Amino acid sequence: MSKPDLQRFYIPEEQSIYLLSQNDVRKLKNWVSLCQAQLEQLGYRQIELIGKGAFGFVFGGVDPDRRPLVFKFSRITLPQHVQDRLEEESYMLGQVSHPNVPRLIAFQRIRRQAILVMERAPGIDLEQLSLQEGRLSPRRILDFARQLHAILAGLRGEAVSSGRLVVHGDIKPSNIMFDPQSERLALIDWGSSVFAQLDEKQQYVSHNVMELMSGDLHNSNARLGDVYFIGPEQLTGALSSPRFDEQGLAATLYALASGQSCRFGYRAIPPTALGLPVEFARVLTAMLDGDSAQRAKAGDYFMRNMPAMARTLVVDLPADSEPHLIPIWVHHREHEIDTVVYSSRKAFLKEEGAEAVVRDIDDVQFDRYYKNFLQGMGETEKAFLAAVGRLGKYPVVGGLAVRWEADGVYIDSSLNLHDERFRESFSVSVNNMVTLARSIYRRGVFKSCLFDARRTLHIDRDSIHDPFVPDAGMSIPYEVVAAPTPELEDGSREHSYFEDGKDPEENLVLPREIVMRIARLNRIYHTGLIIFESLETHLKVHSYFKLLDPSQEELFRRYLHEILQAVPRISGLGISGFMKMPYKDTRQFTHIDRLPERFYPRDPRAEAARH
Repeated sequence: MSKPDLQRFYIPEEQSIYLLSQNDVRKLKNWVSLCQAQLEQLGYRQIELIGKGAFGFVFGGVDPDRRPLVFKFSRITLPQHVQDRLEEESYMLGQVSHPNVPRLIAFQRIRRQAILVMERAPGIDLEQLSLQEGRLSPRRILDFARQLHAILAGLRGEAVSSGRLVVHGDIKPSNIMFDPQSERLALIDWGSSVFAQLDEKQQYVSHNVMELMSGDLHNSNARLGDVYFIGPEQLTGALSSPRFDEQGLAATLYALASGQSCRFGYRAIPPTALGLPVEFARVLTAMLDGDSAQRAKAGDYFMRNMPAMARTLVVDLPADSEPHLIPIWVHHREHEIDTVVYSSRKAFLKEEGAEAVVRDIDDVQFDRYYKNFLQGMGETEKAFLAAVGRLGKYPVVGGLAVRWEADGVYIDSSLNLHDERFRESFSVSVNNMVTLARSIYRRGVFKSCLFDARRTLHIDRDSIHDPFVPDAGMSIPYEVVAAPTPELEDGSREHSYFEDGKDPEENLVLPREIVMRIARLNRIYHTGLIIFESLETHLKVHSYFKLLDPSQEELFRRYLHEILQAVPRISGLGISGFMKMPYKDTRQFTHIDRLPERFYPRDPRAEAARH
């Protein structure tokens, strides 16, 4: 039986622990407990897991002097040469001495396990700040630009003990900590940092003739940063240069100013449309330009003039409330939600005949983020996918169906946000997604489901030849509205499970017994989604159901039970899913090329007085 490429169905974010199999969860918990025990043996206390990624785990804790620290562990399941990168990271971090960079404390080994210990920067990372607040104010953006400029200037020699040029290589919002008390930034995660091979003038950097003559100057030493933020040169394997960090900085400032989680949306939502001071907006636009010479020229201008631009009078002005381009329903959060985004029909977003222009990289992050999702797409298409993925960073359940026609874009949606605090930021993210969709000119359908991973059912089997048998007490969860929802005047306005047709990218054929029950469910007034994800020894049933007609609950529950009873008949591997909106409320939008220019007012005090 051929093994399908299942991971392509998920917008690439860190997988929720609630999507792991019981065996994988047990392994993860045991591994975390082992790391915590090792740190406590070394005398550290208050150990907590604060992050995990493709290469390892990050813990927080304090030393005997109560000093807050961060501990990085590499995954011991990775090849040794990948694990060794942690020691290389500690060496590079030890080279840097800058007030906006947490200091290296120690690099230690316990048996085969390497541990990197460093100062812990206070506050939250800028990605979390962006999710809390939406678009950040022009005042903050300029202040962040000033601080990041100071870091980049320091990395060009004065903050490096050896005097060499250092490239961080992975500047992005989640790698920048923000202290709300002092509004000071700290650049963290130096796992992609290297000594630059070229300076900003693209001249070879070397300390001796032998190094200059070596063939290494023709092979990039660059590490791959986050492809959502790195520039084209770093992505295509150019020799490492301070230009890499200029690109990461520009992408970061743009994402924070626009309320996005990537660099790709600059054509549809240009920096000149974000209410920034005109000079700064134009420089940022040029730094993101498609032409490399233009990017380099703008980078030089930024490094030379940012201290002067930072002295521009910029105050926080009253912000207008974000309009709702498509409906958003806000609910009181009754329990924690781990949102996961499932998207299909992404293939039509690819450019026809697009050539692969990236190097053949043996890199976990590259395979996960780029090859499976973004390669061959236009910039705006990439930004649209990233915008849908960003919705999954909020506590939200529901679905989207976006249809592109010759005369515009049609969007059906059911977006249920379960935390009032995120209303404004979530509205910004949704509106960005709509704007990006309007800037895509093609014909096709894109469907996306957002579900709570905590409600996913897990069914295991010993081998691929055995059936998936649900536990006796297992049931598909659902909610019921407190009062009957008024009947629709026109039944045709209900969105059907089957309305968008069979998805060509799904590769699991469901048994007739399940499809029949879903067809019967379809006749009951409700909103919902159900996705079956069949792996070799593990089945996941993702769902979100809300019954809008309480009088039908007994029948509704029976159909859900019968769907689960038919699960042992599932054969084959892959994913198949269905989605139903509560009713059709299609919003139509015309196509646009880009948002119009909007700059920070010349006289902010007069503008503030008008409010």
